[in-house]
Amino acid sequence: MKLSAKLPPDDANATLTHFDETRGERYAEIFLIGGHAITGHLVAGIYNTVGLNSPTGTGDSCPQALLDRVDVAALKEQYELISAFKNGPRLWCLDWVEVLAGAERDFNGLKARWVMWLDVPKEMRKHQDVAYKQISGKRDTQLGIRKGSPAFILDDPQGDSWVMKSAGLIVDPHQTYGSLKDLGSRLQPPSGWAFRTVALEEDLVLTSDDGAVKITQDELGNTYDRVGGPYSNYTP
Repeated sequence: MKLSAKLPPDDANATLTHFDETRGERYAEIFLIGGHAITGHLVAGIYNTVGLNSPTGTGDSCPQALLDRVDVAALKEQYELISAFKNGPRLWCLDWVEVLAGAERDFNGLKARWVMWLDVPKEMRKHQDVAYKQISGKRDTQLGIRKGSPAFILDDPQGDSWVMKSAGLIVDPHQTYGSLKDLGSRLQPPSGWAFRTVALEEDLVLTSDDGAVKITQDELGNTYDRVGGPYSNYTP
């Protein structure tokens, strides 16, 4: 096992990029993981396919045939990494995405842009469940859900709320965007957690705290961002 690895500085010269009408569209992320295995401080450079790989305008930025060609073992060797990970396919639960997008890379035919750094939790390193655990990341983004659109929300025992930004198709490949309205009947969160769906009465903008974001997942791999305080314009 490689004990240390330096990631490509693909955040250099990142430019503000806006993607509209993303709700329900498919995407995927490629994680290139570096850092120091001995100290346990691992960081992932995350590359997102949004806005790419769809020349016919289907909205699917990670066609399954291209995603299947991504060999994470080969990526690990090519980039001299500690590890690599394929996160997807996923479905956006946001109406728009604005991100500082960095270098674009071609992963055996699947194109993706650098969008953030992620502190890799120990559970993820050991392939353990990260459901309902807090994950820290660094990105410069604004993510939006428009007034009248549904927001899928987890409330935690500390009184904080988390809004779903994407539905995962890894644990349950048959999950659809339309099925999310009934997600509460499928989840079995720990004591003190609760799921709800609301139609927003005003636009919701998810932000970062000077570049820092907090993320969690449910047991189906759906991903949520912390809201409230510096993380959004209000708490729904």
